[in-house]
Amino acid sequence: QVQLVESGGGLVQAGGSLRLSCAASGSSFSIDPMGWYRQAPGKQRELVARISSGSAVSYSDSVKGRFTISRDNAKNTVYLQMNSLRPEDTAVYYCNALVVEGAPGSYTSREVWGQGTLVTVSS
Repeated sequence: QVQLVESGGGLVQAGGSLRLSCAASGSSFSIDPMGWYRQAPGKQRELVARISSGSAVSYSDSVKGRFTISRDNAKNTVYLQMNSLRPEDTAVYYCNALVVEGAPGSYTSREVWGQGTLVTVSS
């Protein structure tokens, strides 16, 4: 089964940058779309950005102009470049993907989550 593994979180000062990566491992028919969510302490998980295999992207209003999502389809990897970070960006960031897997004629789809990576932005 497909698993998602994130990397790249850490501590950064306000105004700084971080790049998150998420690699999908395991066999699948398709992994599309891929995206990033985040959950701050005491808040609900929210969508940050999403990208399709055809590179169609969408962003939450709170990160537009500061974050950029991209993906390498050959590597089944999605990236989140985060610039001009703010303390309110502090959260656990989760990779997410819709995966279609199984044998021809019996494909199934499921939503897959990574384990999360902590991003802390200090003021």
